[in-house]
Order: sequence, then C-alpha cells, then structure tokens
Amino acid sequence: MSSTMAGLLFIGSLLLALAVCYMPLGDYMFRVYTGTKHLRVERVVYRLLGVNAGSEQRWGVYARSVLAFSVLSILFLYGLQRLQNHLFLSLGMEPVEPSLAWNTAVSFVTNTNWQAYSGEATMGHVVQTAGLAVQNFVSAAVGMAVAIALVRGFARSRTDTLGNFWVDLVRGIMRILLPIAFVAALVLVAGGAIQTFADHSMWTTLTGGEQTFTPAAAASQEAIKDLGTNGGGIFNVNSAHPFENPAAWTNWLTIFLLTVIASCLPRTFGRMVGDNRQGYAITSVMAIMAIVSIGITQWAELSVSGTVPQAIGQALEGRETRFGTSNSGLFATATTLTSTGSVDSFHDSYTAIGGGMLIFNMLLGEVAPGGVGAGLYGMLILAVLTVFVAGLMVGRTPEYLGKKIGAREIKLASLYFLVTPTLVLLGTAVAMATEAGRSAMLNSGPHGLSEILYAYTSASNNNGSAFAGVSVNTTFHNTTLGLCMAFGRFLPIVLVLALAGSLARQAPVPASVGTLPTYRPQFVGMVVGVTITLVALTFLPALALGPLAEGLL
Repeated sequence: MSSTMAGLLFIGSLLLALAVCYMPLGDYMFRVYTGTKHLRVERVVYRLLGVNAGSEQRWGVYARSVLAFSVLSILFLYGLQRLQNHLFLSLGMEPVEPSLAWNTAVSFVTNTNWQAYSGEATMGHVVQTAGLAVQNFVSAAVGMAVAIALVRGFARSRTDTLGNFWVDLVRGIMRILLPIAFVAALVLVAGGAIQTFADHSMWTTLTGGEQTFTPAAAASQEAIKDLGTNGGGIFNVNSAHPFENPAAWTNWLTIFLLTVIASCLPRTFGRMVGDNRQGYAITSVMAIMAIVSIGITQWAELSVSGTVPQAIGQALEGRETRFGTSNSGLFATATTLTSTGSVDSFHDSYTAIGGGMLIFNMLLGEVAPGGVGAGLYGMLILAVLTVFVAGLMVGRTPEYLGKKIGAREIKLASLYFLVTPTLVLLGTAVAMATEAGRSAMLNSGPHGLSEILYAYTSASNNNGSAFAGVSVNTTFHNTTLGLCMAFGRFLPIVLVLALAGSLARQAPVPASVGTLPTYRPQFVGMVVGVTITLVALTFLPALALGPLAEGLL
C-alpha cells in the first residue's frame, strides 16, 4: 500500500470516528450541563468550596469567579515550582527560575501549555502530577464552562443569569474529562506508554554509551493533555517520544482525543438552543476549514520542492519516522487547529507553505474545531460578526438565534476578535525591535521572522506549540510570552461572558421573511468567507514578510 493511500485511510478513519461520536457525546454533554441533579462526590466538592450549587450567577459574577479561580491557580502553580526542591518525589530537581516559573504557571492555567523547558530535566513528579496535570483538567473545564455560558445566553431570554461557574467547572471535570481520560490512559498504558513514579535510572544505549533516564507518569498526562487540548508533555520531544506515543495506532488515538470534544460541542450547542440544524451549521464551518487546511498541509509536505526531497519522495528532516510525513502533517494540522500545542514532529522543519499553514490555523482563532470550549465560543463570535455583515448588506438589524445583534453586542464581538491580532502583532514587533528579543533568534531573514511570529501567535492564541529556532527561555521571552498568554485567555473570556449576559437579557425576536436563515449552506459559506477574509486582511502583511516570502525564495 502506498504511503499516500495509507495517509488517506488514516485521515478518513479519524473523520469517521469523529462523526460516529458527534451525536452520542454531544447529547451526553447536553445532559451534563442542563441536568439538575448533583452527584454525591460533586456535593462534597461544593461543600468544601462553600458553593451553593442551586444558585445562579450574573455574567459579572461568573467572570469574577473564572478570574479568581485562575489567579489562585497561577499563584499555586508558581509556588509549587519555586518550592519543588522541598517536595516529596522531587527527584533532586532545583527550584524553577522565577521568570520560567511565571511563564509555566500562566501557560498551564491558560490552557496554553507552552514549554520553554525540558520537562524531564526540570520538573519533579509532584509538580508534574499535582501541578501541571491538574491544570490540564481544570483549564479545559474552564473553557467548556465559558462556552456553555455563552450558549445559555443565546438559549435564555429575559434573565440576567448564565448558570453557576463552580457547578459547570466541577461537572466538566467529573463527568466528562475524568472518565474519558481515565479510559484513554489505560489504553495508552496497554499500548506501551509508561506510568511510574520511579527515580532516575541509567540506561545503556544502542551504541554502548550510558544515558540517564527519568521515568514519569506519562500515560495519564498524555491522555488529558490531548483530550483537554492542553499539549504540555513530560518529555522534551512531546508526542514524538515512544514512552508518550508508542505506536502509529496510539498516534491516531491522540489525534482523536484532541479533536473529539471540540468536534462534538456544536451538537451540545444545537440541543441547548433547541435547533440541531444550528449545530450542524457550525460543525460544517469547522469541517470545511479543517479539511482545506489538512489538504494544503499534506500537499505542501508531500510535494516539497528541491532535488533531494523529490528524489526520495518527501522531506524527512524533523519528522517522526515511525509515523511518516503524512501522519506527522495531520498531527501538526490538528494540533494547530485545536489549540492543543502537542507535537509529534518539528514544525520548524516544515516547508515554508506547510509551516505557514500551521501559523494560519492558529491565526484563524483555532476554531476548526478549536480548543475544548474555546473553539465553540470563538466560532459563535464569528457567526455573530457574519450576521452583522449580512445585516449591513440588506439594511436591517442583524439577528442570530432570535437575538438582535445591536451596538453593544457587535462592540463586544469586535473587541473579542481584535484581542489576538493586537497581542500577536504587538508582541512580534516588540521582539523584533529590541535587542533582548532578537538576541534569542537562531535564524535571520524571513524564516527568523516566521519563528518569532509563530511564538507570539502560539502564545496569544493559547496554543503552546513552537516553531523552535528561538531561545525562548530568557527573561524577556518568558515575561512577554506569559503576558500574551494571560491577556489572550482572559480578555476574550470576559468579553464572551459580557456578550452572553447581554444576549440573555433580551426578549426573543420572532423570525420574519427578512431573517437570515443561519442553518443553510449559504450561511455556512458566509461564515467561512468572513473568517478567512478577516484573518487575511489582518495578518497578510506579517505572513507576506515571513512564510510567504520564504516560500517564494
């Protein structure tokens, strides 16, 4: 069987599996977030937190709960790293340097999982499990809770409440993330991923040399890092490491895990607003952009130019040879479309067009299907912007799901869209304009700019993958990238919740002959067009100076 045919079967089987899960998992999440009964273990957690699970919160209280929980999480994780030499099972690791501890704490709390360090040489067992792995669960649950709050804003009317953040957080962890991650971890252990708290050991290499190896609880962290679209790995080479990702079928499983929840949330959205067609429309937008991205990346990586690559059929530098170029390209596309950041190949080694496509995936806002929760609320913001543009075309007040998109709503949606471009372009400009930023660059010219652009795009979009080629573990980059991650996560969340509160207070608007149907192929095409146009107009100059210029050289 040719490698191209094997790659097509790999991709086709993945899409089929996601389609099979769409209804059952989407319906299950609908029941989780709309049910009124609390599990016994959940009631215990509510008592420990001092939360009244029966009360609901206005958008401002919901937002303050998210921010307070996240700030405390950052402080806890920062302290854990700075004190790790005093912790049990520290493996003799030294305290993490302050700027790196800040960067890592913000990174994992914001669901970015950007890693400016080698995990097995920097973090002990307690920090990895009680700190980083825990944040993999809770940061993902926060994103899901915010998405559900926005959907409630569309589904409810004449109310100023959006649910209870603490209930949404606990249910997301207990009923969705934990059960699936537990099963996935067992499957990964069966496939060869390691799960141990042993101490350092000395191994003999194939060449007869000796190498110190640090075992870890890799399977459990691998499961939630992908399922929660987190991406931070225990080992420095992430999912290219055989103890995290042992075989081709586990590679398929990890890609499935990092896409399954985000792909099924539109079904939950359709059920909650009472019209499954709306969920199908959002899913179609996500699918179109994902399939196009996969196609372009596969073409770029399998049809590279150059005498030597053409002679051997593909470029292998930076690829995980166990999986091949096609599967590595699919993993790279999926991880940059979903805000996961996990990698099984070296993105800096991709062709100019292939690497540029990975940057563009993140610049889309990672909405195809995006991170757990973040992808859905990002796509709904784009839908709001689309109906506003359509309303301007026909000269009437735009409406979406029976809610008027007035001045307040469009201002909030526009500000949401502008946050990421501001952070990406400003961060890249500051890094390129200062000696502290440029001194970390290992390459110059268009490729060097692409590496810096990728880093600040990854941080601001809470992705976490790296183009490499930049020594980011410096005080300058740890600080600036950490700020981009924090503002890139929490400013959009506050704007989303403010929009949800504004929508929830409205009375429903009856559909009329002038109402734009938002479930038909016409609307799907409009959302795709608006999304790509907005991103192209915003980032084309930067892309033209980086990956596009390199691709034309």
